[in-house]
Amino acid sequence: MPTDTSPGALPARTPLDVRSTGTSGVPVLDVVVPVHDEEKDLGPCVHRLHEHLSRTFPYPFRITVADNASADRTAEIAASLAATLPGVRSVRLEQKGRGRALRTVWSGSEAPVLAYMDVDLSTDLNALLPLVAPLISGHSDLAIGTRLARSSRVVRGAKREFVSRAYNLLLRSSLAARFSDAQCGFKAIRREVAQRLLPLVEDSGWFFDTELLVLAERAGLRIHEVPVDWVDDPHSTVHIARTAVEDLKGMWRVGRALAAGALPLDRLARPFGDDPRDRNLPGVPRGLARQLLGFCAVGVLSTLCYLGLYSLFRLGAGAQTANAAALLLSALANTAANRRLTFGVRGRERALRHQAQGLLVFAIGLALTAGSLAALDAAGTNPARATELAVLITANLAATVLRFLLFRAWVFPDRAATHPKDTTR
Repeated sequence: MPTDTSPGALPARTPLDVRSTGTSGVPVLDVVVPVHDEEKDLGPCVHRLHEHLSRTFPYPFRITVADNASADRTAEIAASLAATLPGVRSVRLEQKGRGRALRTVWSGSEAPVLAYMDVDLSTDLNALLPLVAPLISGHSDLAIGTRLARSSRVVRGAKREFVSRAYNLLLRSSLAARFSDAQCGFKAIRREVAQRLLPLVEDSGWFFDTELLVLAERAGLRIHEVPVDWVDDPHSTVHIARTAVEDLKGMWRVGRALAAGALPLDRLARPFGDDPRDRNLPGVPRGLARQLLGFCAVGVLSTLCYLGLYSLFRLGAGAQTANAAALLLSALANTAANRRLTFGVRGRERALRHQAQGLLVFAIGLALTAGSLAALDAAGTNPARATELAVLITANLAATVLRFLLFRAWVFPDRAATHPKDTTR
C-alpha cells in the first residue's frame, strides 16, 4: 500500500471564502467527467451540465473532461467543447481507469471543491448543488449521492439493483462501512482533504471510489449523503462481472491493510474540523474535562461488566478467584476502551505496551480489592453477599481514581505536552 507523503494534520474544516476565490479567477467547483470512447454522449452531456451550472450554481465553476485513452473521436470532441464553451477544459490520459483520471485531475486542480459525475448523467443534476453545499459551508469533507435512501427515486433493472445492494451489503459486513452507496457516480470532496487522502488510495479503476470512502471514514472524515433521482443507462459499457471481481480483490486488499495497521490513518484521526473535544477549557488542563467524562462512562460500563462477571464466576469459585478473573477480563476491555474513547489513541502502534501497562494498573486494583476482601474475611463475621459486593464497590471506586491518574500520566500521556516542539500529529 502507498504511504502518506504529506505529513501533518489537515487545517480545520471552515467555510470557503468563495468571494476571494471567485475574484482571483480560480473556480470554486471543478466537475470532472471521466470518459472512454464516449463520442456519442460526450457533447450532449457537457452542454447539459454547462447549462445547468450556469443557471443554478452561484459561483465560478469549471468542467474538466478527462479522456481515458479513447480510441474514437472522444478526444477531438472534448477539445472542441473546451474551445467553444467557457469554463470547460479537456485532459488526455494515455491509460484507462476512472480512478486514474480522477486522481490526475483532482491532484492538479486548484479549485477548493472537486466533484465528478458519469458521462451518462444518470443522476438528476438538481442534486448537484445540495451535494457541494456542505463542502462549501465547511460542514462536511466529502459528499456522495446515494441511490439507496428511502427518498431516492431510481429506475433500473432488477439485475443492477441486486448487484448494487449486494455490493454495499458486502462492504458493510466486511469493511464495516457505514455509507450507503459506494459506487454512485456522483461525488465531491474538499481539495485539502483530497490532497491528504489520494496518496493512500491505491486503486486506479472502478474500486477507487470505494477505497477513498472507506479510508476517509476510518480516518474520521464527515461524509454527507444526498438522496438522488437516478435513471439507469441501458447502454452502459461497464462490464459487471469483471468489475465485481476487481472490487472483491480491492476489498480484500484494503481489509488486510486495515487489519494489519499498514495505513497511517491514526495520524489523520482528528484533523478534519473544529472539534469541540480539542478546545481548551478556561482554567482546566487541555482535554481533562473530556477525558474525565470519557473515563467515567467507560468506568461505569466496566464496573457493571465486572460485577456481572464476578457474580457469574462466584457461582463456581471462591471470592478471591472470582474477583481476580472478573477484574482481569474487565481490565483488558477497560484499557482498550479508554485507549480509543477516552484518550483518543488510534491504530495498533504501542497497543501491546498499553495493555501491558494497563495490566500493571490492574494489579494495583487487584491488590486494593483483594485487600478489602481479606480484611472482610479477617473480621470473621461471615458477611452476606450484599455486604461483600458493597465492600468491593468501595474498593473499586478508590482503584478507579488511581487508575485514571495512572492512565493519564503514565499509560496515555499527552504527547503534545511531553514534546511541545512537535506540532504535527
